[in-house]
Amino acid sequence: MSTSNSRSEYKIIPVITDYIKPGEPYDPIIHQASKYLEDGDFLVISETPIAISQGRIVDEQNIKPSIAAVLLADVWSRYIWGYIFGPLFGIKSRTVGNLKKLPKEARNHKQLILDYYGLKHALKPASEAGVDLSNVPGTSVCLLPEDPEGVVADISSKIRSQYRKDVTVMIVDTDVTYQFRGTKLTSIPLAMSGIKKDLGILAYLLGRIGTVKGPTPLAVSRSENIDKIIKIAKMAEDYQKEKDTSMETVYDMKETFHEDITGVTIEMLESVEHTPAVIVRER
Repeated sequence: MSTSNSRSEYKIIPVITDYIKPGEPYDPIIHQASKYLEDGDFLVISETPIAISQGRIVDEQNIKPSIAAVLLADVWSRYIWGYIFGPLFGIKSRTVGNLKKLPKEARNHKQLILDYYGLKHALKPASEAGVDLSNVPGTSVCLLPEDPEGVVADISSKIRSQYRKDVTVMIVDTDVTYQFRGTKLTSIPLAMSGIKKDLGILAYLLGRIGTVKGPTPLAVSRSENIDKIIKIAKMAEDYQKEKDTSMETVYDMKETFHEDITGVTIEMLESVEHTPAVIVRER
């Protein structure tokens, strides 16, 4: 079923908040969503604001790259993927162009991936292990959230007890879930039950000959059909991408603020509208 047809079956309501800073509670998402939620809704939350709330921030400026990280950034990603594998596998021209001009800071990023997630993730040419470089200040990055299952259980419980609404809460990462020979799989270390996770470069390669299903749900507060969950996650992602202030990548963030990403401050991030979640409602 196409996204346009799916949209006619669902209503999408944005949940707009201020920028949630590191260490701040994610309760503003719950409070803002409560104004619109109805029983049976799906509250689809991006993983980054949850991880930022948990303080899952690392400043890559403080990381010293090893020889392995230098080779992964300067040779493997920039040249082998930028000039050979990228065009061969039909990767988006924008991604290929970005790989060809990777800055030297990519060495620090590869080292962080090696330190936190291992070689199978560092071998991905980009978007390694779901680590987010956007929506964070300066040279910092945001790791995946901790215990997403616990977070969705906490949020759904608070909505039920404080606002008397029975909804399904989802945390979703923009990294892709693929389908290969009937199996759903993703490269990133976290995913809901039913998706083979933590496959790193293997999932990325299999995805080149498989099919793209949509973004990856990390956790869902109640048992649901996995295809339906991914479809709802995809609609939420498409809606957020359409917004003028969407900052899915560091390049989007650079365009938004007309500033080198190392110069982006929390004050700048606070100056734009943030939509950390959307409500998806069946009509």
